[in-house]
Amino acid sequence: MPYSSEHKQKTRTNIVEAARILFNRHGFRDVTIDMVMEEAGLTRGGFYNHFESKEALYAEAVASFLMGRGAQWRAEAGVDPMNPGPDIARQMIQAYLSAEHLGDLDGQCPMIALPSDVARANLKVQSSYQGLLEAMVGLFENGLNMKKPKPNSETRQQALSLAALCVGGMVLARSMPDSVLAEEIRLAAYHAATEMAVL
Repeated sequence: MPYSSEHKQKTRTNIVEAARILFNRHGFRDVTIDMVMEEAGLTRGGFYNHFESKEALYAEAVASFLMGRGAQWRAEAGVDPMNPGPDIARQMIQAYLSAEHLGDLDGQCPMIALPSDVARANLKVQSSYQGLLEAMVGLFENGLNMKKPKPNSETRQQALSLAALCVGGMVLARSMPDSVLAEEIRLAAYHAATEMAVL
């Protein structure tokens, strides 16, 4: 008896989430299809029923963060992109640049966990990554416009700067073997972004 489309979609989602976690932990090169399928509790043979290649899975794993673990993370932080208020930029900064987010390697945003991998990946993976950045910038733009309306180009520049501070600060902090320096970097980015968001 063939599996239902609902079962197939659930299996695919399970594979994508297992891959997202493994890519966060090990990067693209060090994750094998066997590792992904084992993490998902499935056999390797089923992989190609869902994906044409590891690269295709990687692109989907990066993109999945926005409405998967990222949506869960935003809900926990009280960030609702569907109902942006004037404080949404501050809430996003507070949650994104938190010690909890920095320490959550499995649940971390791919923009923090995978930038050098993505820079060497194919266009589809890079487009998935860009989609995450565009969503963050859009959220900042909406919040900043509600707080203090200004010309679109000025708001966009401020939103891009906030995203660069958030992602860049966390990438640097995650890369440091010295936890004291990592915390200093995280806090410096947090304070600079918070100050920028209230201007």
